[in-house]
Order: sequence, then structure tokens, then C-alpha cells
Amino acid sequence: MLDPATGTGGFLVCAIEHLRKQVHNSADEAVLQASIRGVEKKQLPHMLCVTNLLLHGIEVPSAIRHDNTLARPLRDHTAADRVDVVLTNPPFGGIEEPGIEQGYPADVRTKETADLFLVLIKHILKAHGRAALVLPDGTLFGEGVKTRIKEQLLAECNLHTIVRLPNGVFAPYTGIKTNLLFFTKGTPTKHVWYYEHPYPPGVKNYNKTKPIRIEEFDAEKAWWGSEADGFAARVENERAWKVSIDAIRAANWNLDQKNPHVGETESHDPEHLLADYARLQAEAQALRDELKQILAKSLASQR
Repeated sequence: MLDPATGTGGFLVCAIEHLRKQVHNSADEAVLQASIRGVEKKQLPHMLCVTNLLLHGIEVPSAIRHDNTLARPLRDHTAADRVDVVLTNPPFGGIEEPGIEQGYPADVRTKETADLFLVLIKHILKAHGRAALVLPDGTLFGEGVKTRIKEQLLAECNLHTIVRLPNGVFAPYTGIKTNLLFFTKGTPTKHVWYYEHPYPPGVKNYNKTKPIRIEEFDAEKAWWGSEADGFAARVENERAWKVSIDAIRAANWNLDQKNPHVGETESHDPEHLLADYARLQAEAQALRDELKQILAKSLASQR
């Protein structure tokens, strides 16, 4: 199991706790110890991840590398690097330094971090390997290179489920809407199931002190079914719907498919409107600051 953007190791720790329930003897424990891999670009999160794994029983967490996963050209990943499972929340909204994209095929070459991670994950999975990752709305509806990446993903993998998360899941770090994508490598996608995750009763938004809780996903777990029978037990409801590959192809591989069971809703609550306005203002200011930095660097390099 690999997290190629592991941060402080939260996904890996959850996987360890889940897998340890299957450990019955020292041989099982040895398999678990050897099955956890991770890569983290930044030094402090890498150190915290290693510590986190030590605290959760991984005796020698040497498979947690301090590196930029994307810096390694795609062709350099050998059969020994392929994995059965990828669980990750890759950085989104980021841009890789010049030259990183040269290690990827020309038709999907981009500097956008989240897009490159999607290409990498698809490549690094073994046949029948499974992936679950967090991606922003922009990946779902984006065009150009994003379209080609999605077309290849749907041709090579079964993207069986997209869980659409509400606003604020990653507040206060970002207000970007996010999604959970689940796919298995080896067979093309025939249809995609969507599940719109609601706020719990009485909640209008998440924040740092009142985050999303794992118990909120009990409804998805009850609805999920089994991949072995093609999720035959799944049924459409006000939160769940299915979209055929033909419909997605006709939409130019746009995966931003709206819930057909509800109309367009727009909140006119003053608190929501003011919060949205503040968020947009902050995002605009951040973009201005970023442009200033880029221009300053460009001018400095010309002197």
C-alpha cells in the first residue's frame, strides 16, 4: 500500500489500523510491516510521518521516503515499484517546478500537481490494483490535458465511484470543493456511480473546530455493496445516481455530473453569502500576491 503524498501519515495509519485486524501471527505481522510505503516531499511532515508510524507499530519505517514522488520519470518505475493499493490526498492547486513534466508522456504533460499524481497513480498500480484519492472539482470538469488524462483513466481503469463532498471539508486550509475517487485498474469503466455526501442535520458548514466525522459515512458504507459482483446491490436514491460511459464521453469526459434527483439550489442565507464573499476575496488576494511574486522573480532574473 502506497501513499505517494503522505504528509504526516494519516492515511497510512488508518490503513495500518484496518489491516492489523487481519494479523493473527508473526508471519502476518511481517507482511504488514513490509507492505506500507509512503513518500513525502517536505522535511517536517516526513519526519512526523516516520514518528507516527513508529507509534503505530511499524518498527522500521524505512519505506517512507523523503522525496518528490513526481520528480521520478514515469518510465523509471519498474515492476517492483508497482503496488496493490494507493490511498492519498495529493496536493491540489499546486504547480510543479519546471522540468518535472518532462518525465511524463507528451499527451498528458502538465505542471499541475494533482493531474500528474493522477497519471502516476494509474501507472503505478498493479493489474487489479485499487486506488482511492481526494481530488478537487477542477479535475472533474477541467478540459485540455485534464480531458486526456480522464479519457485514459476511464479506458484503463474502472472508475466505479465518486463521492462528492460538501463545502468546507478542508477548511480553513482551502475552500475548494473536493471529491473521493475510487477506481480499479485493468478493466474499462462502463458507468460511474455518484454519491452526494450531505451535511449532517443542523450543520451548514465544516470548520477546524467542527470537522467532518467518520461516522457521517455510515450511509455510504451501508449503500456501498461489493465490487466482486459489480456493486449489484446498489440502488439509486436522492443521494446516489449512475452515469453511463456513453454519457460521459458525450460530455467530453466531464466527470462533474450533477445529482439528477435535486434541482439547482442556491443559498441566500446572509451568513453563507458573506462567508462566500470573504472566501472569494481571500482567494483573489492570494492570486494577486502569487502574481506579484512571479513578476518580481521574472524581473530579478532579467537584471
